Amino acid sequence: MADPNVLNPHPPEFDRFLYASVGEDRNGYAVTVLSTLARLGLDPWNETAELVTLGRDAARARLGTLLARFRDVPALASDHGRIARDLSQLLPEGPTSGALQRAASTVADGRPGTSGAIWAVLAIIFVLFQMFMVGGSGSGE
Repeated sequence: MADPNVLNPHPPEFDRFLYASVGEDRNGYAVTVLSTLARLGLDPWNETAELVTLGRDAARARLGTLLARFRDVPALASDHGRIARDLSQLLPEGPTSGALQRAASTVADGRPGTSGAIWAVLAIIFVLFQMFMVGGSGSGE
């Protein structure tokens, strides 16, 4: 049977952490952990999986280091330690679900935890697109 998470391979246990606010940017917009990690050039889901595998204290320290590097949110300059502590409380306790274990294994071995099913779905969509948009061969009459 196909994996039910093939179209959304990201563990839902990460959502509370990734969508938490780290503060407001200079324009007054809320900035999330997800956007912070992405703006730092990191994959938010891989980084979160790594933080989970580190344990709460090491994750808090790593997160504090990352937040200190992020300059788009002025409040982080002076308060990154407290914000890292609060955000680390939102991390899941450990790899408990299948999706969370796959994400953690992705960090461990550097390969995605999903199968080639995503590529198969994309190939089917591409073929269907070609059939409907380009059309079949014929005389054109």
